[in-house]
Amino acid sequence: MQEMSTTPIISAGSRSLMTTQDKSSTTGQPLSSGRQLSKPSVIPPPVKSRGSNPKNDVYLMRRIIAEDAEWSLAIVPLLTELCIQHIVKNFQNNPILNQLLPEHQQKVLNHLSPDLPLAVTANLIEDENYWRRCCVQRWPVCHVEDYGGRWKRMFFERHLENLLKHFIPGTTDPAVILDLLSLCRNYVRRIRVDQFLPPVRLPPPPRKGDQSDSGSEGEMEESAMDHYQLRDLVAGLSQLEELDLVYGVKDCGMNFEWNLFLFTYRDCHSLAATVKACHTLKIFRLTRSKVDDEKARILIRSLLDHPALEELDLSHNLIGDRGVRAAAKLLSHSRLRVLNLANNQDGGKQLLEGMSDNRTLLEFDLRLSDVAQESEYLIGQALCANREAARQRALNPSHFMSPLTAKGPENPVG
Repeated sequence: MQEMSTTPIISAGSRSLMTTQDKSSTTGQPLSSGRQLSKPSVIPPPVKSRGSNPKNDVYLMRRIIAEDAEWSLAIVPLLTELCIQHIVKNFQNNPILNQLLPEHQQKVLNHLSPDLPLAVTANLIEDENYWRRCCVQRWPVCHVEDYGGRWKRMFFERHLENLLKHFIPGTTDPAVILDLLSLCRNYVRRIRVDQFLPPVRLPPPPRKGDQSDSGSEGEMEESAMDHYQLRDLVAGLSQLEELDLVYGVKDCGMNFEWNLFLFTYRDCHSLAATVKACHTLKIFRLTRSKVDDEKARILIRSLLDHPALEELDLSHNLIGDRGVRAAAKLLSHSRLRVLNLANNQDGGKQLLEGMSDNRTLLEFDLRLSDVAQESEYLIGQALCANREAARQRALNPSHFMSPLTAKGPENPVG
């Protein structure tokens, strides 16, 4: 019986290979064996969805589907790039920078984290772009023009000021500040601190039968309220030119106590010794710190014959006639050019301007009580003794009156 040859059905658009048996069956030649041909499998055509464009599907267009999602046909990175990545990754443990070429140094600096320890970066990195990133990450507002246009100086000054503002005597380790000296001594030119925290001390338990609220203000002995002493810190800053201090506490809220704003005698003596030993200091400001006559005399005595001091600001304190007498003596024993004693001790305001032989303007802004006339005379005598010719002298009599009763631009009613 002649075997019937079967022809496989091939769908349009699909391709298939025919076997030798298929070819022999189509020519009508008998097969060597009596087996029947098996029906070949039919490959269905790919289903095309309407509206789909294969070119838009990257997965369908790729010839190789890699397990790594980041795999690409890009070339292997250069050896220098791999080395730079390794240096950046291990910079904290093995800082390598000065040995690199300038273009490689810049690549390393651009990828370094601003959170690296200062012990690693302070004396090694001078790039201003790196310190700019450190400042911008830490503080939302950065006025670099107030720091001579130097980002590195801005970072270390503000970092040191932040440590001083939050230093608690008896609780914070002084090494936190002193260990920073070796890193910032060449960059800090100004210290501006607007608060000094007092020591933490629990109030004593109330006595039996004492129902008065006289102790509600948290009164303590003055010796127990001494603040951080700046002497060791300032002595280690070889470039320091300006010291701007306020002894008080900010944002105390419901914990307000008058002792939080106390400038103690120990603070005064320590600060006087500090400014006397700092021969590079040009500007000294101590405002809003309850400095009275006695403390002002202690401070001014330490400034006599100071080699560099040009500006002294003791405004918004409690200085009276005795303090002004000391200031008048300071004029003839220093290089002082600006003296500001505004808003002191209940009195009015005195403005005295003079021109010396070299046309240097002297400014004195005083607010004194009923001794303003005598203080004016003392300062005028000191000016004439210290400088041969005081070219101009302008006084406004209304400034000597009380701010509450004076009739002028600030108080037209009187």
